[in-house]
Amino acid sequence: MKKGDSLFTSESVTEGHPDKLCDQISDSILDEVLRQDPHGRVACETLVTRGLVIVAGEITTRGYVDIPNIARGLIRDAGYTDPHYGFHWEASSVITAVQEQSPDIKMGVDVGGAGDQGLMFGYACDETPNLMPLPITLAHLLARKMAEVRKKGHLPYLRPDGKSQVTVRYENGIPKEVTCVVLASQHNPDVTQKKICGDLTKLVVDKVIPQEQRSRQMKIFVNPTGNFVVGGPQGDTGVTGRKIIVDTYGGFGRHGGGSFSGKDPTKVDRSATYMARYLAKNIVAAGLCRKCEIQVAYAIGERQPVSLSLETYECGLAPAEKILKAIRKNFDLSPGGIIKKLDLLKPRYLKTACYGHFGRSEPEFTWEKTDSVKIFRSLL
Repeated sequence: MKKGDSLFTSESVTEGHPDKLCDQISDSILDEVLRQDPHGRVACETLVTRGLVIVAGEITTRGYVDIPNIARGLIRDAGYTDPHYGFHWEASSVITAVQEQSPDIKMGVDVGGAGDQGLMFGYACDETPNLMPLPITLAHLLARKMAEVRKKGHLPYLRPDGKSQVTVRYENGIPKEVTCVVLASQHNPDVTQKKICGDLTKLVVDKVIPQEQRSRQMKIFVNPTGNFVVGGPQGDTGVTGRKIIVDTYGGFGRHGGGSFSGKDPTKVDRSATYMARYLAKNIVAAGLCRKCEIQVAYAIGERQPVSLSLETYECGLAPAEKILKAIRKNFDLSPGGIIKKLDLLKPRYLKTACYGHFGRSEPEFTWEKTDSVKIFRSLL
């Protein structure tokens, strides 16, 4: 590579991946609580392994949630409908271990404070129209396409578990070309590696990665070990919140460490991260900088953040302190203020559990709106 060149890689996973099954189950439970009780409190974790689903956590609600039925329905919808897959929606046992939210936490949240301490980050850049990094954007598109050709029956031998990975060459910080694509898809045992490689190259890679975005020697790896029959929870235990980099920016920017799925919006791990993305995206969309990262931090029970900081990577057209002043003046960063601004008490979270929480155009993703651009553009 030339001076100033660098490579960056991001990955994504399909909805049949064990960790993503757990994220979806946890968020399906959250959605059902909010459907019945918008002010219900949920901190819900899921674990899956061969023949077993365990759901544990703290749920306080006036409604009733049939957790085993929700879990089995999600597993069915993800594609585990054949006993040969080693994990089946009807045959799996579901164990629940759920209690009410701690009264010590409730005491701080009921008065409008944060549900926990922690630090959260939001990021945006101008590499793509959705103001996301290119590698994670392409990785999500590849994973979606793999799931699509399976569910539509174009490649009926594919099974639900799958992963994608994309490497992009950057030149002085600007994405120039895709140098490597890796696909891994669970499959039936009676299909050859040659056929899988040919089909996924034609129906997935060629449909997602345009020729003009590829390097001349772009490498494509499909099931590099040569076999991926044993997969899903049969081959790998899944746990909620273990794909936090897939959920965010694919490794770009920093991460506070808190996951999102199964947490109601009083948990700032989720709501404040969404708000930080909203602010960063509007700042970039306003033209103040090419990329932006926001950090916000909270103390449990406190309404307002204990810190707010901004990074514009030396490409900002307005001083950081001026931008931060505009944020403090125009946006309420308390948990209640964020929930109101982004309308977070509606059941919408199952959609977030696969293919990223950011960069999405669906109307439920209110944190992706750029309706505050005027506030930041005025700073120019």
